[in-house]
Amino acid sequence: MHDMSPAAPTGAPDDARVTTAIVQSAAGAALGGLLFGFDTAVISGATQALQARFALSDAALGFTVASALIGTVIGSLIAGAPADRYGRRAVMLSVAIAYVASSLGTAVAASWLVLIAFRLLGGLAIGAASVVTPIYIAEVSPARFRGRLVAMNQLNIVLGILIAFLSNYLIAQALPPDRAWRWMFGIVTMPSALYLVVTLLLPESPRWLAVRGGREKAKVVMTRLGFLDPEAELGRIDAAERREHGHGAPRLFQAAHSVPVACAIAIAMFNQLSGINALLYYAPRIFELAGAGAQSALLQSVAVGGTNLVFTIVALFLIDRFGRRPLLYVGSVVCAAALLLVGWQLERAAPNGTLILAGLLGFIAAFAVSQGAVIWVFISEVFPSAVRGKGQALGSTTHWVMAAAITWLFPIVAGAVGGWVFAFFGAMMLLQLVWTWRVMPETNGVALEDMDLRRATA
Repeated sequence: MHDMSPAAPTGAPDDARVTTAIVQSAAGAALGGLLFGFDTAVISGATQALQARFALSDAALGFTVASALIGTVIGSLIAGAPADRYGRRAVMLSVAIAYVASSLGTAVAASWLVLIAFRLLGGLAIGAASVVTPIYIAEVSPARFRGRLVAMNQLNIVLGILIAFLSNYLIAQALPPDRAWRWMFGIVTMPSALYLVVTLLLPESPRWLAVRGGREKAKVVMTRLGFLDPEAELGRIDAAERREHGHGAPRLFQAAHSVPVACAIAIAMFNQLSGINALLYYAPRIFELAGAGAQSALLQSVAVGGTNLVFTIVALFLIDRFGRRPLLYVGSVVCAAALLLVGWQLERAAPNGTLILAGLLGFIAAFAVSQGAVIWVFISEVFPSAVRGKGQALGSTTHWVMAAAITWLFPIVAGAVGGWVFAFFGAMMLLQLVWTWRVMPETNGVALEDMDLRRATA
């Protein structure tokens, strides 16, 4: 398996700096991540009110929660091709419009079917955003700073989750349940509208322009972004395209792409096999199982969101300095230990709520520094330009299929086996440790156009 061995990071002449224009473009695109997190987590505070308002059975409530995840699967599955054909910016504009419509629609929904329809639309937007946002940021970023700039998307995702938990708590304090849930959904309209305005001001990805034959437009965008040597960068893009087309028409599923395809699927599966979405969607219920009251459970959910945010910020300073693999090594071990602690406590006759909270916060911290920061960075950079959209779609679709399955099954499995479900998640993190050691390549510091060359020459 020598062809997957980590190679020394390779620099490029224009990798020496990151400009204000690059940061602004990355931050603007990353607003899609904030909406990703906000829209994903906001329903956690509305489940009881929705069940009462629409007279939902437990199965119908589970479908209501999972309906957005079904949308994410579809959105991530279909977003790659239009992102490659029509551009990254065009898809981001579509995502922004869908976010605005979804947040307004769910807030005013008069029936369960209307609510489900707009939840599906929101899911489509989340799934598409999970594909196109990391690609866009990776393609406007110099290799030296790419990890932390793409990780800004993850930072915004967890910021959105924290805002969702916090706004749910504040709205629940201010309004009766039959009105509060509408405001919980409706407040997402404000950041959605901001994202729409910002996306209109973003430049198109210069790498996409170059690949699609718009060399002069790409040069103009690179100059605007502050690349030191646009001609040299375009030369590397051209060389990468010649190498890619030397293998025939750009297809994702071919021998030349076997390593990135396998790695994208694996890292996406492990991301969800950690149990992260089960915790985010069912945090209040998990804390209630540990003995917390309803209001205390909501506050502890805010603590989960706050820990997620703090340690995602920490990851921004580590991901380019130490690389992707070292973060996964440490995160896998700590996540496993924390999850096993939670499982053990939940299986006791008198679980210790403090230890459960400590275990869950420890898991969140380790996940944020490792898997949470690495997944979207790694998937966005491991594929060559010609199939990057399709590759990102594959990784995102795998992620969301697993998220939907685990979110739907978690209450059933947890009810049957109790705390052992967390022991299973812990075992999956140990398996991730082995995969990282034996299979995963290091992509830190490698120019996007050199990814395919590096695999061919390693």
